[in-house]
Amino acid sequence: MIRVGMLSYWHVHAWDYTKQVQGNPNTEIVAVWDELPNRGQENADKLGVQFIADLDELLARTDIDAVVVDTPTNMHRDVMVKAARAGKHIFTEKVIAPTLSEVNEIIAAVNEAGVKLTVSLPRINDSYTLAAQEVLSKGLLGELTQVRVRLSHNGATAGWLPEHFYNLEQCGGGALIDLGCHPVYLTRLFLGLPESVNATFGHVTGKEVDDNTVTTLRYANGAFGIAEAGFVNACSPFCFEIHGTDGSLLYGFPDEAVRVRSTKSDSPQEWVTIEQPANRIPAFDQWVGHILNDTTADENIALAIDLTKIMEASTISENEKRSVSLSELKN
Repeated sequence: MIRVGMLSYWHVHAWDYTKQVQGNPNTEIVAVWDELPNRGQENADKLGVQFIADLDELLARTDIDAVVVDTPTNMHRDVMVKAARAGKHIFTEKVIAPTLSEVNEIIAAVNEAGVKLTVSLPRINDSYTLAAQEVLSKGLLGELTQVRVRLSHNGATAGWLPEHFYNLEQCGGGALIDLGCHPVYLTRLFLGLPESVNATFGHVTGKEVDDNTVTTLRYANGAFGIAEAGFVNACSPFCFEIHGTDGSLLYGFPDEAVRVRSTKSDSPQEWVTIEQPANRIPAFDQWVGHILNDTTADENIALAIDLTKIMEASTISENEKRSVSLSELKN
């Protein structure tokens, strides 16, 4: 049994991960720490486990093997470096950290300690993504020229997001770094790592952070990626388009079918619905498998590192109103 400490209930998905720990037969929650003691005690009481107010004390416990990190984003580096050095395996909400230099510190600590790290990038495991990757592997679209991924909700306009999700210091940003992570890592998955990015942040509701965002990813071969995210749209479906020299793939317009039209197919004038495979197991269960089998989440970690690169470059782009090369980022 892998004994887990829950580190903070700041993030909106913290209870989702709590339920995943409870639902996996190989894991159990034994303690809670939170940067807000009252919140930590309240959640520990709900779980019937001990609340430990001092993070160092929790990490020193020999009856805790692993931690789930849902702290404010600006605390990720300090908390995860400490956890790794204490020999605790780490599962965390995206992003790993707001900057590449912080991510590199975390990865170095993880590698030195030999603990297992996995980041929640859930949509890479979903059926529509797997179906799109299968189409791409067959070359049906030719050379890719554009990918567009959109994910938006009305958390800011309808008022259901917690107020601290608009705190620039804690979050490192708004719609892009929170919700836009998904369009960004999917664009990265389909097109690869871009040379540069150009981001535009909107502030529809006047929050401290962006609530309506578009980031454009530029590639050496002339291709573009477009990642869109917002907290201000009530009826915007999750959707993506993948276009190439020989065809196109559409998902989410407005149903959940994957459709392909290709000059290489037997029916080049028709949109063909592609069967979607079953989802892969969730990232949390993959993490547990890595711990039990002494394997590493190589693809997951590589995508998560690249995600931070694109996020950091996007923030610089917005702040300085220019295109930003990823080579400019400090290691």
